Amino acid sequence: MINKKLLQWLNIITFVATFAINYLATGFELGGYNTGELSDLIPNLFVPAGITFSIWGVIYFFLAAFSVYQGRDLFKDNKIEMPYLDKIGYWFIISNIANAAWIFFWHLQVILPPALILSLVVMIIILISLIMIYLRLDIGKTDISRGERVWVHAPFSIYLGWITVATIANVVAVLVSAGVDPFGPIPEFLTVFVILVAVIITYLILFLRKDWVYSLVIVWAILGIYLKQTTGNLTVAITALIAVIVVAIGIVYTGYKLLKK
Repeated sequence: MINKKLLQWLNIITFVATFAINYLATGFELGGYNTGELSDLIPNLFVPAGITFSIWGVIYFFLAAFSVYQGRDLFKDNKIEMPYLDKIGYWFIISNIANAAWIFFWHLQVILPPALILSLVVMIIILISLIMIYLRLDIGKTDISRGERVWVHAPFSIYLGWITVATIANVVAVLVSAGVDPFGPIPEFLTVFVILVAVIITYLILFLRKDWVYSLVIVWAILGIYLKQTTGNLTVAITALIAVIVVAIGIVYTGYKLLKK
């Protein structure tokens, strides 16, 4: 049995620390570059337009809300039953630590290029942590309160959606640093292929779990790829636009079915 109070505090502390590290890395130059500038240094067909990264504001808002929501009885005598805490376990803490580690390795690549590979390793740890949370919470399949749906399930749907895309972008960055031509036929084919796979996964999430929140994040990310490639790779841009339309239709259809119930 996990100690509830310890878990609540560790969730809060590791989240605040991770947010602070990310804020410093985004707002200031660590190693001579901020996080976004480092991304621009590596040509990558899968990286979306800069405006797309504003979703981090949404992600951190909801993760902060989750941290507050799960800790709302810390200073009360009457404790609240929170079965979702046992389900999440230490996975949120692991994701926070890995998130902070990713920032470190991502910036370390400036003076130590092999650190880029380590950034991919910790990105995969974040992804696995979020998948574990998603599956253990059984998001989209359980009957829960509105508060829990908004402040527990939604934050991890949003976060997992974005990290799914970020992991793929990180893989491409490692391939480019290894010498793969970022604008050659192989990256173009892989980008188109991955977009199609993303559409398939999103449809599975939509129809098996009715998780339109996760799906919206994927639409946002692919829309960002389209916006960036309209003046770049036309094949990728057209594929991304078609993918956005197809997933949007799926979201509307799923929403319509949910409203009819």
